Amino acid sequence: MKALHHLLLWPILFVGMHANSQTDTIRDFKNQKSIQLNLGTQGIGVEFLYGILPKLALRGGVNAIPLKANDIFKIEDFNSTTHASADFYNVHVLADYTPFQKASWLRLVGGFAYFFKADGKVKITPSDNYTYGDLVLSEEQVGYVDLNVDWKGVAPYLGLAFANTFPRKKFNVSFDLGTYYLSKPKADIIGTGLLEGNSSQTAQFQSNIKNYRWLPIVQVNFNYKF
Repeated sequence: MKALHHLLLWPILFVGMHANSQTDTIRDFKNQKSIQLNLGTQGIGVEFLYGILPKLALRGGVNAIPLKANDIFKIEDFNSTTHASADFYNVHVLADYTPFQKASWLRLVGGFAYFFKADGKVKITPSDNYTYGDLVLSEEQVGYVDLNVDWKGVAPYLGLAFANTFPRKKFNVSFDLGTYYLSKPKADIIGTGLLEGNSSQTAQFQSNIKNYRWLPIVQVNFNYKF
């Protein structure tokens, strides 16, 4: 959370510095090329940028974010362990447009990505035997519950970028703020053993998460022109 807070502050500080600096005019993007590494809320990635018009550049790239965490929450009166994971992998094509002649540090960005993997999973398993009256059930008899959500598919993107599209010399740092609108999620619940009845809650689970489609992007880019 602290790292995300710092990522959010950098673009704001950047805009503030440029608002009080000497006006920076747009240079011709056409035929300029660069490659950039990025780090942010969509993980780590790499992009290739190419200027196709004086104010317009295209970038294509890939990003990946594999996350895993254990015991992120507890269930009252049920000793259990939780294993959560989120795996988002995409290829994307974005267009960077610089609309203001005297503010080359501000860009509009739009495009789309194909998320060939975009899923979240939570597995809940008992951590010891479970007593039900005089009956003692083993962990295997109690079973486990899997909650799965999948956003795989095409997602449009819209956002802003800060700093020049291409470095004035060889290297610069830029920032992206925006969001993807993911495909409608597909969800299910799988239960085994004593917990098998939870599978019947799949429809309700699907309804509860149907509007969770926004993937905010806060990203820092390290750009090298060649």
